[in-house]
Amino acid sequence: MRQTHIAGVDLNLLPALSALLEERQVSRAAARVGLSQPAMSRALQRLRRTFDDALLVPGRDGYTLTPRAERLRARMAGVMPELDALFGPEHFDPATATESYRLALSDYSVALFGADLARTIHQRSPGSSVVYQQLDDEAFAELNAGGIDLLVVGRPTPSQFARQELFTDHFVCAVAHDHPLADRGQLSINDYLAFPHIRIEIEQGTTHLIEDALPGPRRVAVSTPFYTFAVDMLAGTDLVVTFPARLVAKLANPSGVRILNAPRSFPQLPFYAVWHPRMDHDASHLWLRSTVLELTV
Repeated sequence: MRQTHIAGVDLNLLPALSALLEERQVSRAAARVGLSQPAMSRALQRLRRTFDDALLVPGRDGYTLTPRAERLRARMAGVMPELDALFGPEHFDPATATESYRLALSDYSVALFGADLARTIHQRSPGSSVVYQQLDDEAFAELNAGGIDLLVVGRPTPSQFARQELFTDHFVCAVAHDHPLADRGQLSINDYLAFPHIRIEIEQGTTHLIEDALPGPRRVAVSTPFYTFAVDMLAGTDLVVTFPARLVAKLANPSGVRILNAPRSFPQLPFYAVWHPRMDHDASHLWLRSTVLELTV
């Protein structure tokens, strides 16, 4: 783009120009923009050289505008508000926004707060849309490429991404109501390893949290990414499924299973909202993150 005129212009003179054209008097213009009268006089001299025009000339009732200055005044009335908007803080109004938010969530996150989040965004920003996709091995690559706006994950995240801790959960185990372990309030490691398991496979790097807490491998009979499906499978089996405790309140029929405390060596589960740092100060993204935090704390 050619910049044949603006390249040599000091844009710091624009507030002084606007004030002089409106006030038509040096002292009043100086007071308007917070300059001393000598500084405003110097600004006027520079503006005269820039436009090769006197701009303000003595008249019968003080100063009057030259024809060039009159034309500048008409244009400045539209230019200054645009410049204020351009360089001022970005304003985001969810009520009038038409954003499209894409989030990667696990089955656990969707069950825990997915419905509340989608409903809240729709109520507060009816012109915007929400897309949920399954959290998987490609989620961080998509986040990096801009295909995902935000993901929620229960494990440490790559250092190049920004994150905010939302809450901390802990593991519990579920078994059928007639399971041999059903009357144990607290499982030991030996209890845990004595029976086959349903393993929740969300993405690589997640399930190792459990494996790292075990002295040896557990026997996995079924693998699935779906927590609610896994719990529904327990009836009539000797299977054990391990999942975050907050999900218990979301189970369709919690009385049909027994909820047990996981072995004490199992780690806590901090959950994070994760995004690309390029979105740190984006007003729309800030609103999305604050909404997610509000609904998960």
